[in-house]
Amino acid sequence: MRIVVIGGTGLIGSQVVKRLGEHGHDAVPASPNSGVNTVTGEGVKEVLRGADVLVDVSNSPSFADDDVMNFFTAATTNLTEAAKEAGVGHYVALSIVGTDELPDSGYLRAKVAQEKLIRESGLTYSIIRATQFFEFAGAIANSATVDGEVHLPHGGVQPIAASDVAAVVGRTAATEPVGGLLEIGGPEEFTMDGWIRTVLERRGDERKVVSDPQAQYFGTSLTGKQLVPNAGAQLQPTSLEQWLAAGN
Repeated sequence: MRIVVIGGTGLIGSQVVKRLGEHGHDAVPASPNSGVNTVTGEGVKEVLRGADVLVDVSNSPSFADDDVMNFFTAATTNLTEAAKEAGVGHYVALSIVGTDELPDSGYLRAKVAQEKLIRESGLTYSIIRATQFFEFAGAIANSATVDGEVHLPHGGVQPIAASDVAAVVGRTAATEPVGGLLEIGGPEEFTMDGWIRTVLERRGDERKVVSDPQAQYFGTSLTGKQLVPNAGAQLQPTSLEQWLAAGN
């Protein structure tokens, strides 16, 4: 199949392209660097011509509330319209577990808007909601550092390896559409502060991680299990220990 991967040069997209290519598919990475700008629409119709499947794993370059909403609404509108015109048979999008449970987060509100546009597009689709990637631990710690201490909420998380996310996205793109939501997560549940503390300690980072009920995550309070996948989610095999042991 010809499978176009929007965001195909990023953390997830590059791995999806590689996996699909190894299984004999014509996987086409698309990004602004290749002349495809989903926000302006430049190159979108051209790259989707003849495509069987569209995979969207792109992300906003800015996480400011208005910027991220504008990115996902403009990009998804352009992609769904072009996909319908091209006769694309399957739209696969990567989203986030808990998007509709944390409305105070501008980023997650934008992902809700993205999902709604896909659902209402009339296209056959699969939306994969993943938990936080292990690879984000360092950036989360840095964004939460105040006076040398990392202040994080104590809410639940069930992080996942990016390689496992890419594997699921690739398999989904190459098989029958889900026709709804598929949730995936890692094999173990942590608290947000506990997860980041473990990673920093293993890396020899001496910053103290503080469990702070006032600390926010992407603009929202996190006190419960909003970022933990629901029962029935497909849990993936790579543990945090295995990921860290691999030198990450």
